[in-house]
Amino acid sequence: MMELIRTLWRGKWTILLATIIALCLGGYYALGLADPDYQSRAELTLEVRTGQVVDIESVMSGVSTETAALNTEIEIILSGRLLGKLVDELALTEDPEFNPDLREPSPMAIVTGTLRGLIAPLTDRETREDDPQVPRNKAIDLLRNTLTASVRRDTYVFTIAATTGDPDKSARIVNTLANLYLEDQISVKFEATEQAVAWLSQRVTELEQEFRQKEDALTTARAETELISPEALQGLNVQAKDLRERLEDMRASAARAEASAEQLQDLAVAGDRAAIVEETGDPTLQGLLADIAAGDADAETLFAQRLDTLVENARNTAARIRSQANALADSYQTLQQRIDRQSVDLARIQQMEREAEATRTLYETFLTRLKETTVQRGLQQADSRILSDAIPGEKVAPRTTRIAALSLVLGAMIGIAIVLVRQFMHNSFRSAEELESATGLPVLGQIPKMPFEAREGLIGYLHDKPTSAAAEAVRNLRTSLLLSDIDNPPKVIMSTSAVPGEGKTTQAIALTQNLAGLDKKVLLIEGDIRRQTLSEYFRDVPEGGILTALSGEKPLHEVVFHDDRLGADVLMGEKSRVNAADLFSSDRFRDFLNRARDAYDFVIIDTPPVLMVPDGRVIGQHADAILFSVAWDRTNRTQVMAALREFESVKLRITGIALAQIDPKGMRRYGYTGGYGAYSGYGKGYYDAT
Repeated sequence: MMELIRTLWRGKWTILLATIIALCLGGYYALGLADPDYQSRAELTLEVRTGQVVDIESVMSGVSTETAALNTEIEIILSGRLLGKLVDELALTEDPEFNPDLREPSPMAIVTGTLRGLIAPLTDRETREDDPQVPRNKAIDLLRNTLTASVRRDTYVFTIAATTGDPDKSARIVNTLANLYLEDQISVKFEATEQAVAWLSQRVTELEQEFRQKEDALTTARAETELISPEALQGLNVQAKDLRERLEDMRASAARAEASAEQLQDLAVAGDRAAIVEETGDPTLQGLLADIAAGDADAETLFAQRLDTLVENARNTAARIRSQANALADSYQTLQQRIDRQSVDLARIQQMEREAEATRTLYETFLTRLKETTVQRGLQQADSRILSDAIPGEKVAPRTTRIAALSLVLGAMIGIAIVLVRQFMHNSFRSAEELESATGLPVLGQIPKMPFEAREGLIGYLHDKPTSAAAEAVRNLRTSLLLSDIDNPPKVIMSTSAVPGEGKTTQAIALTQNLAGLDKKVLLIEGDIRRQTLSEYFRDVPEGGILTALSGEKPLHEVVFHDDRLGADVLMGEKSRVNAADLFSSDRFRDFLNRARDAYDFVIIDTPPVLMVPDGRVIGQHADAILFSVAWDRTNRTQVMAALREFESVKLRITGIALAQIDPKGMRRYGYTGGYGAYSGYGKGYYDAT
């Protein structure tokens, strides 16, 4: 986390610059590039309690106040039907804002139109262009995008808003849409009322005709049947009940009379005069029974005759009662049939009366509704009313403050992203700590970039600016190098690098000039005989060089030349037919270095890059110290580590590393503002200006 914070702090100027650029771009867009938008609003409320002149809720109900119904009203406001009326009312097809065909075509629109024309069939394109509904439909779609409608929470208040490039146009659109919405509500109700009147009129006519037909059928039914009423039918039922009870009693009496006649006949056959007298209780028989007992002979004849008379009377009585019972049964049967017939007729007439009454009630109800609906014509009111009309719109876009805030945030995010991506992709070295941590070798010096254009200006700069930051950085390098081995200070020093262009030659020349400033005798040898770049730093270079010295054709002091500005001798390289690595591996080269050690206090050898050719590793076998140059923020970590492995493969130890070509401004840009050598801001008071 702390490393992330340090990384962001080092890149604070990048983040700040990105933020400022984003803020400027956002301000330019908001204040100069973006077209302003103006929004107008109107408020409408739903009439929950409507004051209708006539109550016809069953015919025409108002708008429901449920959430779904309120949202439905929002959809109605933004429906294509109302928006189409609005387009026609305000002639928006003649407005370039709602008719893209009237706008000045942009280059992108021209290209898009051309591609669309190539893709679409010609016939379809001509059909669309000739169709007058196409501009109107486009205007409706664009108008819908400029409109918003919403319901204020916990209220019945609608808010309609329009956003266009003209404040007056926004207000005009909103007010017109609100009026069209109210007119549409009235129109819908009027149409519904007209439909209700037409339907009710037809239904009333049908019901009236049906009622008349049922009345006529009822009158005919009453004429065809006996005049009967529920009360009369109830009386007949009572009469039938009495008759039934009498019939039952008479049948019982007939049964008893028949039984008595049968019993008396049985007694007569049995001849038991005492039982007969007891059964009949007849006084005559009682007197005759007494005379018989007294021995009167005529009494027996008279007794028999009297008994026959009584038996005949009993039989006649039983027959008479049975005849009366049968007559009463026939009367009961006739009465019961009459009751059944009249019950059926009464039920049928009552059913017809109920149907006629129901038809009459329905007819009267529909007739009443028809009259109410007819009266309601022309009295329809909208379910909503306008609370506040729209006024010329206020500017809502671009929102300068918001854009500025977003630009600041976006700029900061982009700056942070740049810093983090740069840090993530960073594969070179920007500080001595990074270099020492990666290589495990000490950084002996940090050399800033020297301000000269051509290579030949290096020596002049070192000579003319002996107290500059670069010169002091070279002195620090010299001191660190000489103190790297106090007991055996190095005399032969090799300067090399991983790849070309890392400042090893500049470093070798600067170190030579600095050592010569100690009143020491110094020899600078160009070990890179393949490229021979030293000739670009010195003027009037004599003939001869290292090959001449190795051959022994001339003594060393005749081959080298002395540069007064450098204060040291220089031995230039020469082209050789022999491979350079083989040349430096020879005994002649070793003998040559031994003679140089005796003749000079210090010998500085500028060698080729290690990863290019093996010359540096060969020459390093004869050097007392190897100084490895790494270009600041340029040399790849992989290249540095590969070069060091090349030295390890031949058992050579790197004395130290020089972080070269440091850009002080770049260091400050990356946030390394102190403690990094002579170019540090803290050391400005000690040095001349570059």
